[in-house]
Order: sequence, then C-alpha cells, then structure tokens
Amino acid sequence: MRIPVAPFSVGLCATIAASLLSGCGAEPPIIDPTGVDELTIPTPTPDPADFVDEITNPYLPLTPGSTWTYSATSEDGAETITVTVLDQTRLIQGVEATVVHDVVTDEDGGVLEDTYDWFAQDEAGNVWYLGEDTTEYDGKEVSTEGSWEAGKDGAEAGLAMPAEPRVGDGYRQEYYAGVAEDRAEVLDLETSLTLTYGVFEDLLKTEESSPLEPEVVEHKYYAKGTGLVCERTVEGGDEVVELTTYTKG
Repeated sequence: MRIPVAPFSVGLCATIAASLLSGCGAEPPIIDPTGVDELTIPTPTPDPADFVDEITNPYLPLTPGSTWTYSATSEDGAETITVTVLDQTRLIQGVEATVVHDVVTDEDGGVLEDTYDWFAQDEAGNVWYLGEDTTEYDGKEVSTEGSWEAGKDGAEAGLAMPAEPRVGDGYRQEYYAGVAEDRAEVLDLETSLTLTYGVFEDLLKTEESSPLEPEVVEHKYYAKGTGLVCERTVEGGDEVVELTTYTKG
C-alpha cells in the first residue's frame, strides 16, 4: 500500500480498537511498547454508523480533486507516482469509502502499477484503509497480486492514520493473510526535512514493515495539511520517494 496515503496499524487491545471504530475519541490508542513486532490483535469490523463523509485528518487529507506527484529513485531507476483523490466512493461493509487513484510510471511514461485504494474516516478522525484494487504491468497486465477488500475472504480493515498519533504507537494498516499485512509505528512528531519541494518541520515520522517482507523497512514522513511528503527505504532497499507537486482539491 502506498499511502497518499497513502499504506495507512496501533497496538490496540480489542476494547480500545472498538472505541476508535465507534467514534469515541476520548481515550487514545494504547501504546504498545514493543511496537509492531508483537501486534496480534485483529482490527474489528467497522460499523458504518461511525463514519463520516469527508476525510479531514490533517496528516492524511483526502479531499476529492487533490493530487500529489512524487519522484521515486532507486538503483533500479526512476519512477513517477501520481496520487489523485477521486470524486467517487465505493461501498465496503456498509461504509462509503473514498476512492484514491495511484499510478506509477517509468521514465518513458509507461504504466508500471495502477491502483485504486479505499479509505474512510470515523467520527474521531481516524482514517481507515478498507482495501485496494491493484494491477502491475510490464508492457501488459502481469499481476493483480496484493488486491484485497475488507470483509472478503477474511480480509480486515486497518488503520491508515490515527486521529492523534503518539510516539510509540504501533498499528496494523491492512490485513489479508499472506497478501497484505503492512504495519506501522510512530517514531517522531517533530522531524524536519529539506526537500526539493520545500522545507518541512514538525513532521510525523513512521516506520513501516510487513512480516511478508521482513527484510524491508521504510520510513515515511507526513506534513499537516499536505500528507505524505517523503518515503525512504532504510533496510532491504534504497528507494527514496519525494513530493514534487501538490494541488489541493
């Protein structure tokens, strides 16, 4: 999952997870001091009554019409990632999820990956990830592996962005056994970065990993009011993703 947005997991006990989904924002997620390594509690099924129409979380603002463009570089070459929030919804387990379109192209403009992600925000401000329809290309369609939808074949919604991130919180972003098991942990809330796009302060910094690819670890950086501004693979690769343009819808 690319979190725009977009990849989008708290070491939650069942009761706290349930309160998040019920829109009760009075009590924050329990900190899991061991981070994502010990995360075993599944995300409960979302209750449609607890969700709102708009996604306004400052770290993941998904307003229809908004577009982010990123440059991605690694030893394998350069790519461009374009993320657009569509003026469309998809009904998933009774929840009207916002549709986000994510396209990855190579240096020649050829499409490498085409993905539709589905997000929804609850009353407390937590943004939930409800699945994706993804296709990889190599001149032609080659794979739809990684696609999943909450409520189907045992797949469960995950947390894309907490309403109030806290250092030490670890959370599951998605769950479809053997296919999508991304996890994240909040590392810092005051990181500064100087990018080509601009200078950012007080960034939310997270660490993402997956038991399906235990050798790969990524750090992601989110700015309030903008969303994801940078992504770096710090173990198991050398990819760097940076924001180049942002248009608010």
